[in-house]
Amino acid sequence: MALLEDWKAVAYNQNQSQYSLQEFWDDYFEKEKNVYKVLLRDFGKPYKGTVSALAETFGITNLEMAGFLDGIQESLKVENPIDTMDEMTEVNLDFDKEKLFRNMVDAKAEWLYTLPEWDLIYDKETQKELIRDQKQSHTVHVKKIGRNDPCPCGSGKKYKYCHGRPGAEPLPGYTK
Repeated sequence: MALLEDWKAVAYNQNQSQYSLQEFWDDYFEKEKNVYKVLLRDFGKPYKGTVSALAETFGITNLEMAGFLDGIQESLKVENPIDTMDEMTEVNLDFDKEKLFRNMVDAKAEWLYTLPEWDLIYDKETQKELIRDQKQSHTVHVKKIGRNDPCPCGSGKKYKYCHGRPGAEPLPGYTK
């Protein structure tokens, strides 16, 4: 079994009690936070090596390193072969700083995107902008049309006599 599969079997084990699972994740998130503190503090330093060597560098287990690699995968400049990796697989942690920050915001991992080490990379204003932009990127803006407005289909009729009448086909992207 690949290391990532082993990680998922432990991390998402539905046979554990809710309390045990919560305890597991609380412990993991604390370790994850410590790894990110080092990576952000040493931004630009190339962290690469075997899964086992990196786990030892950061003081975590090989399984925890597999979980960490799974979490950071989408933020890396070059992705690692996480689906097939074992302890001796060569991996790197060369991340795109903006992608990583945005992915942390997207994952609602406030304990990570509010780390003080981000201040070494982005000023507070830039951080606020990135947070706002990322959160707004998921906002759906619905175009609402009034019943007395001209119909957007271009017919020249009022909306209430065209696509707004009962039983009429709705216009894509608009709500009644």
